[in-house]
Amino acid sequence: MDSIAGSKSSLTWAVNISVVLLVALWLFPTVGLLVSSFRTSDQIATSGWWKALFPSVQNLTLRADAPELQVREGDLYVIEGDLFEVGKDVEISVFGVSSRAIDAFKVGETGELVKGGDITVSVEGHYRMTNIEPFEGSRGQRIFVTAKTPPEFTLDNYHNVLFDPSNREGMAKAFFNTLTVTIPATIIPIVIAAFAAYALAWMEFPGRALLIAAIVGLLVVPLQLALIPLLKFHNEIGIGKGYLGAWMAHTGFGLPLAIYLLRNYMVGLPRDIIENAKVDGASDFQIFVKIILPLSFPALASFAIFQFLWTWNDLLVALVFLIDSTGETTVMTKQIVELLGTRGGNWEILATSAFVSIAVPLAVFFAMQKYLVRGLLAGSVK
Repeated sequence: MDSIAGSKSSLTWAVNISVVLLVALWLFPTVGLLVSSFRTSDQIATSGWWKALFPSVQNLTLRADAPELQVREGDLYVIEGDLFEVGKDVEISVFGVSSRAIDAFKVGETGELVKGGDITVSVEGHYRMTNIEPFEGSRGQRIFVTAKTPPEFTLDNYHNVLFDPSNREGMAKAFFNTLTVTIPATIIPIVIAAFAAYALAWMEFPGRALLIAAIVGLLVVPLQLALIPLLKFHNEIGIGKGYLGAWMAHTGFGLPLAIYLLRNYMVGLPRDIIENAKVDGASDFQIFVKIILPLSFPALASFAIFQFLWTWNDLLVALVFLIDSTGETTVMTKQIVELLGTRGGNWEILATSAFVSIAVPLAVFFAMQKYLVRGLLAGSVK
């Protein structure tokens, strides 16, 4: 009975499970990146993102108030304060005053300072340092604590990455540089490919079949094979390295697929509509603008999604065709690579920068994904 038309296949459950697994494999890293972008560096270092909603045990390095704030109580000099904000739900178990023994004392015990004096730390983080001699130095005493801290989320990471004027990473500038490269590099090939696809689909001229075969052949040409010759050509005609060179490179690499995809879609449009328009006296340009383009919107949107994602996530073309020695044209993928080298320990900055880089492609994909399948299947069936 499984082979009868209209009956439900016995393998439907396997297909459903496969789809769920593929979605999970894609979704988990993305959610983890999003959660990590709102966490502090200490929380990221001590627990995974899946534990973000639960308290975590952290080893923290804090500082007491500077010696200039000490007060005199009888024969003692006292520095007293709180290691955490008052009211914060923190539970300290052990503490120390040396990096070699961060768990030397339990809370409530009196510990000896290296330069003389005593210190006590409470469970909530209140400390009291006493000494018969004045405390000296320009900085406060370092205190190492092992504490159970509540979950904490912050927007400081996004502020530092996008809006902080002292941010040396330049992610905000790289964001706009990427938009400057991506938007024209998506629009230009769509415009050119739409005209070419209409000509190959509905206009009769010598060599049309050879052009279609050449376009299909160009689909398999590796991008790396054309980088150096194309760069030399750009230098010879005066384009050199810059936004224009990057736009032309992305246009050239994207045109074969764009023409092929749009041509297959346009060929599948009803012939009667076009013939009736010609009978009514419409020119090829009028047919293209008023009939073909509106009907081809699913295919146009489908290619726009792919081209936008490829250009936004591109690193190789940006390295070859953009001048990045001054940082004026550095795109986000290049900036994140630099962050991996200079800020490899600042996982909160890396997570935030990475999520900012994928936020725009995700928004574009989900906004236009309903056209994706329709455009990809164009011309596959009659």
